[in-house]
Amino acid sequence: MRRTTVLAAAATAVALAALTACNDTENKDAAAPAPATTAATAPATTAAAPSPTATETPTPTPVVTTPAPVATTPAAPAGDFDPAKAVENASKEPYAVSLKMITEVGGKAAGITTARQNLNTAYTGRGEMKIAEADLVVETVTTADATYTRMGPDEQWIKAPKSAEGSALDYTVYAKLLLAQGPAARKGAETRDGVPTQHLSGHVDLEQIAEIDPRTYRSSKAKGITGFDFDQWIDAQGRTRYVEQGVVLKGAKTVNKVTFTDFGPAETFAAPAGAGAAAAS
Repeated sequence: MRRTTVLAAAATAVALAALTACNDTENKDAAAPAPATTAATAPATTAAAPSPTATETPTPTPVVTTPAPVATTPAAPAGDFDPAKAVENASKEPYAVSLKMITEVGGKAAGITTARQNLNTAYTGRGEMKIAEADLVVETVTTADATYTRMGPDEQWIKAPKSAEGSALDYTVYAKLLLAQGPAARKGAETRDGVPTQHLSGHVDLEQIAEIDPRTYRSSKAKGITGFDFDQWIDAQGRTRYVEQGVVLKGAKTVNKVTFTDFGPAETFAAPAGAGAAAAS
């Protein structure tokens, strides 16, 4: 009975996490920097000298000049870049990134997931998912050819074949969906964790992701989800720094808040020590 509850809780958390992996109405576009201006050059002025007399030695006329001001261009504010160009020019090279996802249900924290994973390539990585109400910790390690799972630090690792759909999205496709919604989706420059970003926001209909994220599409459709609100913050390299994805499930608002940090070269993830044999089908 306990294992059924554990697996059900784990499946629920995995489903919520999958939404993010797929995972203000006011337009606040950042204002363009003011054009460079050059102050008018003040003409040089000459002070009038007193008229010399027969008994006075003429005094040289002092000349006072005003230096011409140097034209300056105001510095562009942090985050003042075109998000469409940033997304278009985003690197396609594989990279590793750390993430932290907080899942809130009805305004209360229901789970926390932390992970280190490779993106822009076949998914590999390691993660830990804590489900508050079930007092459950699920650990996973995904290597090039297998996935290892255990339900807590005192449990044994269970090995299973890696899913054929083991790719993780880098969210670029979602930024493109939001940008396609026009100016209203551009909320302007903001700073996230000290990094200049552009904030994109909009509603994504489920049918829009049927081809670009089929796994999330199927999972969401099975739950009766028809769409979700999606907020995304991207940096000047077109990388996602933060995401909020909200959906109503069984009458309760569920929000996944995901933070991405520590970007670096792709990494190799090995099987955990003491991993067991493949699970029976």
